[in-house]
Amino acid sequence: MEKSNETTVTYFIITGITQSPLLQAPIFLLVLLLYLVTLGGNMIIVLLVCLDHHLHTPMYYFLCHLSALDVCCSTVTLHRILFTFVTGERTISYSTCIAHMYFFGSFICDELLFLTAMSYDRYVAICNPLRYTQVINWTVCFLLSIFCWILGFLETIPFIVLLSSVTCYKSKIINHFFCDIVQVFKLSCSDTSIFEIVLITEGLVLMCLLPFLLKCTSYVFIIGTIMKIRSRVGRRKAFYTCSSHLTVVILLYATLSYQYLRPVSTDYLDYNKLFSLFNTAALPILNPFIYSIRNKDVKSAFRRQVKYFNPLPLDHVHVHY
Repeated sequence: MEKSNETTVTYFIITGITQSPLLQAPIFLLVLLLYLVTLGGNMIIVLLVCLDHHLHTPMYYFLCHLSALDVCCSTVTLHRILFTFVTGERTISYSTCIAHMYFFGSFICDELLFLTAMSYDRYVAICNPLRYTQVINWTVCFLLSIFCWILGFLETIPFIVLLSSVTCYKSKIINHFFCDIVQVFKLSCSDTSIFEIVLITEGLVLMCLLPFLLKCTSYVFIIGTIMKIRSRVGRRKAFYTCSSHLTVVILLYATLSYQYLRPVSTDYLDYNKLFSLFNTAALPILNPFIYSIRNKDVKSAFRRQVKYFNPLPLDHVHVHY
């Protein structure tokens, strides 16, 4: 009886966020709005860092990479919702699904690594400010960024290799709005014990726990240094320089922990979709606002670029008839 339910698949069917016809148009408009805001906000950060020489510092260099990764993560996942609504096509080929899982996993790994690099940058800036320009120079920044990108794309390969070795699946239906690797492996009728071991060692320890411990170590020293500052203004200014980064780290790890470190149950699949949507749509939107609204450097750079491209204020423009 079990073998009759097993099948070799060449494509999957993605259910989406909801199957209710009445909610398809509102969800499409919401996702489209979120994606456009994500794309616009993060591209503004990238352009400001590239164009304004006042932002040519290691912290904003890493922020530029982080914004690019936010755009990549949102594009890989959200485009499927938009594509399904426009075309009505819910099927996705096996090879395309594999590619989606690889790139999404790689981008998430890269984001965790770049956040770790940014925490090290803040550690040196606050705990050892006199040697900051020597320790965090442009050569170190370039090597760190290359290391993060390459390692992020390498860490996902074991999962994809294991998934490619799966020969049969219990079903072709993925109850998600994109090809989530955990949901796909749940459909496998093969032994998944090796995948679970790799998930714990590679996914949990190397991809999540180790970067998290490095971030925590950096912030332990940062907080210790801040507490030694005598003036209240000095402590507030020192904490202000790393508060944006700390906020993003907490939000990202909170959503990832709820998605992948909680026991999987069919009763919570809809909640998993919502948290995945928050992780891939809402969180990339928050990043530009977190790093810009509370950041005087970014706001000043934005004003300078606006004045550069529009040197005359509107009230100085006279229309002659």
